[in-house]
Amino acid sequence: MPEDRLDHLKRFYSALDSLTEKLGGPQLLENCNGRMDWPQRGVYFFLENNEIRKHSGTGLRIVRVGTHALKSGSRTTLWHRLSQHRGTMNNGAGNHRGSIFRLHVGGALLTRDSKIECTSWGVGHTAQPDTRPRETYLEKLVSQVIRQMPFVWVGIDDPAGPESKRGYLERNAIALLSNYRKPPLDLTSEQWLGRACPSERVRSSGLWNSNHVDEAYDPLFLDDFERAVAQGVR
Repeated sequence: MPEDRLDHLKRFYSALDSLTEKLGGPQLLENCNGRMDWPQRGVYFFLENNEIRKHSGTGLRIVRVGTHALKSGSRTTLWHRLSQHRGTMNNGAGNHRGSIFRLHVGGALLTRDSKIECTSWGVGHTAQPDTRPRETYLEKLVSQVIRQMPFVWVGIDDPAGPESKRGYLERNAIALLSNYRKPPLDLTSEQWLGRACPSERVRSSGLWNSNHVDEAYDPLFLDDFERAVAQGVR
């Protein structure tokens, strides 16, 4: 029911506010590096400037939720995943084939600006050596967009695998926040870049996510999220 979902959104953002306070405020990937005190594993939440919540309270709305190490045996760390979204620091580019977040943002930039050309964007799981240089300009634009998005994270150091608590929190948070085929709450702004994304799931959900946006959420996940925030962020 929309009323229940609104109450759950308010509760979710209240926990997020507590998390943000514990972190000392949100960070920007522009200012982050691997030498910072990151937890080994966790769930991250990106917000976006000028994307203001309209129903669940005041402040910015979440536009991307993610985690990592959802395959058994994975050794991927939280920072490794965030650095894939950030892109490389030496030239400001990156690899959209290793980040669906980058893929979506780049696709939206291509749609919005007809002057940008990159016919290989999103084609194949790997790129030929002569392909990557032609993608560098767009990769740099994507890095510029993502690096300016405020984000927070909560540390949850559970085992890698599809049944992890991190995966449970990620998919339920996405399902709660998503407006995909639901009465919309906390609508996107008219200027939101995601409105130009080729993915209908991104456009309709209001999130830079495509997985889980069409799913129902379990309200009990809010208990787990609040506990994770209360236990600390490291």
